[in-house]
Amino acid sequence: MQSFDPHELKKLSLPLGNSHKGQNGKLMVIGGSTLFHAASLWALMIASRLLDMVFYASVKENNEIVHELKKEFRNGIVVSRNDMESYLIEADAVLIGPGMMRTEKVRVENGELGVESLEEINALEDEGLQSYYLTKYLLAKYPEKKWVIDAGALQMMEPEWLKQLNGNVVITPHAAEFERVFSAVIPNLFRDPKQKDQEMLKPSKRTSFLEAAPVQNDTVGQIAKEYNCTILLKGEKDVICSPETCVEVSGGNAGMTKGGTGDVLAGLVAALACKNEVFLAACAGSYLNKQAGESLYKRVGYYFNSSDLADEIPRVMNQLLLEKK
Repeated sequence: MQSFDPHELKKLSLPLGNSHKGQNGKLMVIGGSTLFHAASLWALMIASRLLDMVFYASVKENNEIVHELKKEFRNGIVVSRNDMESYLIEADAVLIGPGMMRTEKVRVENGELGVESLEEINALEDEGLQSYYLTKYLLAKYPEKKWVIDAGALQMMEPEWLKQLNGNVVITPHAAEFERVFSAVIPNLFRDPKQKDQEMLKPSKRTSFLEAAPVQNDTVGQIAKEYNCTILLKGEKDVICSPETCVEVSGGNAGMTKGGTGDVLAGLVAALACKNEVFLAACAGSYLNKQAGESLYKRVGYYFNSSDLADEIPRVMNQLLLEKK
């Protein structure tokens, strides 16, 4: 598998000197829950530093937290989930999933719950079911948008939903999430089988063309082609596959195993996707995220957190993108 060429960074669309507010990207971030607060805020933190505008829709508790963090979110608008659609229409891309809940309860298919509107979905008491139906509803209604699907939304979605998005979607699984969504087994290349997350690896009720067969080295690419999506498989080496090609991104260090670094990555990829095609956004996001981790390691070793990573990415971007001009 070929490695990502850093010179590809020069293809990124960057703000022009004579551009005006609103011309350099608008992102909708949908995430958070009553249990998980920080995840969507890390995605929000990095995205708000790269774009002209970020719309943020979460549960009431998280919206209140963000209102208190305006110093980190000067260019954003906090909206309720019932009002998110009017802002989603304006966004160049949508990130859904960081901090959203999942559930192991059997989902009711074919609309038997009678949830056909945003208000009905948001009124569901089970936040895992909210994640399922909200993701299903929005992907079906806005297939023309660019999507980045992460964490709770990724874990609850049906893979068939990806096919309706015309290739304009990035999913960001780690090994266990990949196995859960596609009912497949990642080879030892990606993780120590003794350290499986047994809860995450319960047999999925979904069906897939793999039917739980062990995957080969090219399976990520096969799945990307089958579902017409870009997959950013997170690991010691990230593997990014579009329906046409795959690349590998090395770098990073053990300091990036801390909770929240994946949420920073999702926010970075989604921000880049606003003004770039999704495969380039996924590759560049992976590379820049790992380079920021390496930059932090040179200064503080492994002793940094996800907020430090979000702070470091703009510095690394500025340095690398200037070098690639």
